[in-house]
Amino acid sequence: MEPGGANVYEEALGNGPPPDGQGIDVLNGPIQNGAEVQLDDFVGAHAEYNEEEEESKYFRRKRFGVIKNLVAASVGAMLTYGVFLGLLQMQLILHYDETYREVKYSNLELQNIDSKMLMGINVTPILALLYTPILIRMAQKYYEYAHYKLEHVQEQRKAPRGAYNSYIIGFQTIFYAFFYLSFVCAQFPMFFFLKWHLSDLNHTLFNVRQCGAGSHGILTGFNTTVLQKLPRSSELITVESVLMGVAFLSMLLVLLLCGSAYRPTEEIDLRSIGWGNIFQLPFKHMRDYRLRHLILFFIYSGFEMVFFCTGFTLSYGVCCIGLERMAYILTTYGLSSAVCSVLGLSMLCLPRQVPLLAGASVHVILLIALFCWEPHAHSLGEAAMLYLVAALWGLGSALNKTGLSSLLGILYENKGRQDFIFTIYHWWQAMATFVVYLWSGLPMKAKLSIMLVTLVVAVLSYLWMEYKVAQLIPHRLPKIPKPRHKVRGYCSLKDDSSDESDSDREDEEESGSSEGEGPNGLHNQLHCRNRCLYEQALGEEGRDNVG
Repeated sequence: MEPGGANVYEEALGNGPPPDGQGIDVLNGPIQNGAEVQLDDFVGAHAEYNEEEEESKYFRRKRFGVIKNLVAASVGAMLTYGVFLGLLQMQLILHYDETYREVKYSNLELQNIDSKMLMGINVTPILALLYTPILIRMAQKYYEYAHYKLEHVQEQRKAPRGAYNSYIIGFQTIFYAFFYLSFVCAQFPMFFFLKWHLSDLNHTLFNVRQCGAGSHGILTGFNTTVLQKLPRSSELITVESVLMGVAFLSMLLVLLLCGSAYRPTEEIDLRSIGWGNIFQLPFKHMRDYRLRHLILFFIYSGFEMVFFCTGFTLSYGVCCIGLERMAYILTTYGLSSAVCSVLGLSMLCLPRQVPLLAGASVHVILLIALFCWEPHAHSLGEAAMLYLVAALWGLGSALNKTGLSSLLGILYENKGRQDFIFTIYHWWQAMATFVVYLWSGLPMKAKLSIMLVTLVVAVLSYLWMEYKVAQLIPHRLPKIPKPRHKVRGYCSLKDDSSDESDSDREDEEESGSSEGEGPNGLHNQLHCRNRCLYEQALGEEGRDNVG
């Protein structure tokens, strides 16, 4: 043995025995006490920790995240649609000019490209409105984060009917307040670039004789050369690059700041019910009388905004005060609609019918007035009246959009049905916008008559729907099929479908819990798994024999 080892051993013996009554506890005691103290510090409750306060901070952060999603989605929609509408509007004016088309396209035979651009402007408003189902999902999440102490929220049960209403109304109001500002953003290319290349109204309106209700088609007699000088290619590239940069910024804004409005399993469940069911379910929901009675309002909602941007702005506005002032009319409409969207909050303290009926009443009065109004061509004295009509039309549009979207969110709170309901809403709007493009050659009075009849019948149909709802007449909704999960080597012990109703889910949970309890629960699960493996093995063996 080495001397060092002996010295250590002798030194330990030289220290003598431990004090009386302690023994080995002297050595082991401090170590055990230290470990227990560290364990208590790690898993024990701290004196300064307040569970209720930390829980409140957590859900406050969650609510802030929902508001961030709402603002980011609204601003993103505003910028995206503003860029799209502004680019199309600029290209429509450029391609309308005969000289510009001849220089740019020469012998490519694109004489009617302006009509194609007009069709694009008519269809694009639907794109930005696809955000509305997501807003209702945000609204429902915010309710859960704001009322996390309620029993039905903690147990993830169905909320009482009407619990989400105030949040749905508020979120829809905020979204449309931002969305209508896109009409203001769309006029920036006109204000800062195209305005300096346009001819004045004495040139463009020289052959125009009739405006307003007396006109046919779109600006009959309007001069085919509207540009006093052609813009340089470098200037066009700069303007379009700026617009594309803003569109890219809006995309980054949504991707980086917006969280998911759907749980990861919800998209999987939606696809697993089958693509055939996905395409059929929106139309099967039209069995519900509430949705059928609102179809005419969906159609008018598509009519009114596109008619203002094309029919009124061109046949009344440009025909009177010139193309160079068209941007001011659309800016007035956008600002009025954005500000008046706040009036959608009146649904919080007034019956839900008030905003929708008030907006319809404003438009009925305006349609009758437009039917009787034939302003003089190239007359700047009509400018004040045109701006007033634009502001009032914006008031009616704001009440229409916020009231209709909020009403759908209130009537259909089940998250499994919202996508199908809003698909029907936007589908009818898209059909209506295409009809506006097809009727562009009709007399103005015919267009106004179609819109007026549609709106009056829509109001009567909506009032009849509200009466039936008040009488508690049951409505019919199609059953959403349960997801079909493919089993490969195991079986699903419990299907967590996001599309099934809460009542069905609760029934299944109760039956499942009663079957799974007891000493035989684990045995049943193992037996289920073994049976699936056995059936799969038999299937593969059968295929081998056939081969």
